[in-house]
Amino acid sequence: MKIFKALLLAVITCNQINAQETKSTEVVQEQPKKNKEWFNSISVRGYVQVRYNRLLETNPDLGCEQCDKSWGDNGGFFLRRARVVFSGQVYKNVYFYLQPDFATSASSTSLHFGQIRDAYFDIGFDSKNEYRLRVGQSKIPYGFENLQSSSNRLPLDRNDGINSAFANERDLGAFFMWAPERIRKVYSSVVKNNYKGSGDYGVFAFGAFNGQTANKPELNNNLHVVARVSYPFEIGDQLIEPGIQAYSGRWAMPSSSVNSGVTTTHDGNYTDQRAAASVIVYPKPFGFQAEYNIGKGPEFNKETNTIETKSLEGGYAMMSYRIQHNDQYIFPFARYQYYNGGKKHETDARSYKVNDVELGVEWQINKHLEVVAMYTISDRKYEDFKLRDNHQKGNLLRLQAQVNF
Repeated sequence: MKIFKALLLAVITCNQINAQETKSTEVVQEQPKKNKEWFNSISVRGYVQVRYNRLLETNPDLGCEQCDKSWGDNGGFFLRRARVVFSGQVYKNVYFYLQPDFATSASSTSLHFGQIRDAYFDIGFDSKNEYRLRVGQSKIPYGFENLQSSSNRLPLDRNDGINSAFANERDLGAFFMWAPERIRKVYSSVVKNNYKGSGDYGVFAFGAFNGQTANKPELNNNLHVVARVSYPFEIGDQLIEPGIQAYSGRWAMPSSSVNSGVTTTHDGNYTDQRAAASVIVYPKPFGFQAEYNIGKGPEFNKETNTIETKSLEGGYAMMSYRIQHNDQYIFPFARYQYYNGGKKHETDARSYKVNDVELGVEWQINKHLEVVAMYTISDRKYEDFKLRDNHQKGNLLRLQAQVNF
């Protein structure tokens, strides 16, 4: 009898334990899985550039307003860029990008103000985001060097010929972009593997934008339109990316940018059209870049003191070489650039003729620190209502230190 009672008690105890374990398992299974919060998808990075341009300088009157305001007389150490980038795929088909720059000049006497450079979001239309729409302030898909990050470019400044299209390379608009997943991976890899890529702006892109350049109000009722086609492919070990692009619109000259005594059209509006071709051979290890554009835009005429719609042309050709030693990279390079035309965003749509040769080397000591030394041989003629017969020639050694974080 005692044995029977003991067996019965053991069975009851086992059933209670099993019931508790089952209940505990059910509770665990009923707990929902936690989704990854959107803020855990955000990355933060940035870079700072400090320059000095006065070594071996032969002409203190030689300047370059668009490329680097610290050229020439009264120039010294200069904080060229101080940028922080916030970005992330916050949803499977929503990506955002925000980049302020804290080295902006509010005037010739006030430096280092914060200003938005990029503020846009991409909306994907398929599971792989091969088709997407970019909305906000971003780089305009025109040219290769224009799209290449300043933290990644070899020469210290973009070339006059292509870059004269858009100050700061950006504007407010909406741009449709398409690239197959395989090509998007190529765009990502050339940047990640330090082959001086431009990033992912699609195989095909087109869009509309205000046309007055970044952080400037729209001044007419005419939007600019742009289209670009660019496709990378391999020949042996070499990666080559040809491209063509064009844009068209009406540029409105701001009254604050026109000197008294200069005549403009009745409404201050001008034809603004360009087309460009690009050929990029990524440095594996030899590299080559060439871009050239032609078009029409506003330009100052010193003979009549008027701003007229005139033809323009210009571009550049650059050779480079990539040397890797452990985690260090060295990129020697040489570039020639030419431009003949107006710069619409400068005073009186200043007239330019540029012939520059640049010889330099970039030394990436590690992924966080790099230095550039570049010797510039410059021949520039730039004229407006006050700058007449202004033809400047000179040489200078330019130095830059860059920290990436």
